[in-house]
Amino acid sequence: MSETTVNEPQTAAPSCCGPAKVETTSFVQRAVQAIRSQMAWTVAGLGFIALLILDTQQAPDTLVFVANNLLEIAPFLALAIGIAAFAKASDADSLIAKVFSGRLAVMIFAAALFGAVSPFCSCGVIPLIAALLAMGVPLPAVMAFWLASPVMDPSMFVLTTGTLGMTFAIAKTIAAIGIGMMGGYTIWALEARGFLSNPLRDGVGGGGCGSSAVKSPSTVTWAFWKEKSRRQTFGSEALANTLFLGKWLTIAFFLESMMLAYVPADMVAGALGSDSVFAIPLASLVGVPAYLNGYAALPLVDGLIEMGVSPGAGMAFMVAGGMTSIPAAIAVFALVKKPVFALYVSFALFGGALAGIGYQLIAV
Repeated sequence: MSETTVNEPQTAAPSCCGPAKVETTSFVQRAVQAIRSQMAWTVAGLGFIALLILDTQQAPDTLVFVANNLLEIAPFLALAIGIAAFAKASDADSLIAKVFSGRLAVMIFAAALFGAVSPFCSCGVIPLIAALLAMGVPLPAVMAFWLASPVMDPSMFVLTTGTLGMTFAIAKTIAAIGIGMMGGYTIWALEARGFLSNPLRDGVGGGGCGSSAVKSPSTVTWAFWKEKSRRQTFGSEALANTLFLGKWLTIAFFLESMMLAYVPADMVAGALGSDSVFAIPLASLVGVPAYLNGYAALPLVDGLIEMGVSPGAGMAFMVAGGMTSIPAAIAVFALVKKPVFALYVSFALFGGALAGIGYQLIAV
């Protein structure tokens, strides 16, 4: 009896310590997962704290810049989030995906054309792209629209004509459509050969290729608000999209503010150099980190050309930079996996260089 009494604690001790260790490990894992899930906000917060310490005068300007841009894009954001949530709650997403499937050859061209004439800037197109992906629209068509849209829109065409001339504006529009088609058809060809089978990040969209994007047919319930479960689906989907897009747009505008504050235009001019054989591909490369926004780029490119930079280099800078501007690039990175992001940047660089070479042949 005494041996039993003495041994009980000895056998109980390991079993007591065991669960405690497992519980601690589980807590650490949950903490790490929580940090990773909020890594974007953490990085943004640390970035602003660093700015507040290193440049106290710039910090308020950055806050105002971010807030103003978020307010400007809020109507587009609300509309796209509402459409995506409605499509999910009513099961209309399967219907939309079905409509878009099986017509990719035509749809890629139409998406590139619409992207070049649609009134969406590189920021305004982000929530629309997210909504299309959430509905399961095939990635090739989305990519065609995504590449073409930031390069040109109606107001940009008018301003480009007034600043750089009608020929430049028309050439830039053609470049937007052409690069959109190049990206869309390339993605389609890669998917047809088994590549990019799962191109979107977890929790984004309903699929990538044309066939897998189409969900099982279901009856669309247009008056979704009559059912409690569908109302809950609408609310949860709207909240998830708001948090997701709000997070990445905030970071994008923060970084854009840093570019505007600390990258002077004459530095860009110096990097591009004068009229040389390497000026056009170099302008395409420089456009990736140095491009601010389409409206700010117009007088910049006009000034660069007056300083001796070739017209083709100016075209390459505007086209490649428009596609890879900070808001657009961060949105692509947030929505798709790294191979697709790398392809997106490659399309922008190669397409921008081709556009520059083509325009240089016309301009000379």
